[in-house]
Amino acid sequence: MKKLGEIIYTSDVSEGPAAGKRESHVPKIEVKKEEDYYKIKVWVGPHPNTVEHSIRWIEVFFYEEGRQFNPISLGRFEFEPGLVEPFAKLKVKLEKKGIIYALSYCNIHGLWENRVPLE
Repeated sequence: MKKLGEIIYTSDVSEGPAAGKRESHVPKIEVKKEEDYYKIKVWVGPHPNTVEHSIRWIEVFFYEEGRQFNPISLGRFEFEPGLVEPFAKLKVKLEKKGIIYALSYCNIHGLWENRVPLE
């Protein structure tokens, strides 16, 4: 029996048929520092957006450096197939260094993860 972490695909850990799905399934993360907060954009694509094949949700987490229990959930975004593209924006006040993680779920190709360090 595999652990959950062993079945999450990333851009560097996706073999076999999943290797060809990296570009269209790994969540993209853009982070911009503004004054005392961060603007975070997360999206997946290009990807089909049909009932039969779509990105159903994205979750965003923050791993805070030095915090005993991680990660901190920043948000979960669910998308209605055929109507809503898999794109989310957050405005977050973070005071410590860490890592932004994003998970996306494709109803056919499973769980995908990406991460961006915050300095």
